[in-house]
Amino acid sequence: MIKRIHIAVVVTVLIITSCATSMTPMQVNNTLPTLTMSKYISQAQADENVKNGTCKYLAKNRTYAAPMGLSTKEDLRYGAKGIDEWVKLDGGNAYVLKNYRWVTVDNYGSTQLTIDFDTMICE
Repeated sequence: MIKRIHIAVVVTVLIITSCATSMTPMQVNNTLPTLTMSKYISQAQADENVKNGTCKYLAKNRTYAAPMGLSTKEDLRYGAKGIDEWVKLDGGNAYVLKNYRWVTVDNYGSTQLTIDFDTMICE
């Protein structure tokens, strides 16, 4: 009986961790902006907006390690919260997503979302 419970726990953990470690770039780029209060700006838009004077960079190359969630969507929710907090602390209203990655943090395959971004202020 105990062996069955142990196997069930291991299988459950494996299912949860395998679901929580994969998301395509398109899914991230479509989902993350819907979870932030700050305005998402693509790198191309940022370059254009800086040229025409409607935006300026406040901080470049920020990195935020989001708290670990039980799913990729929850990871993104935590990441969005961190982005919004940094944008607010910098006095801005927008961000440019530079990079993201799920980093393995233990021997069990647990991952943590790390996001690289710039903060901006735009008219």
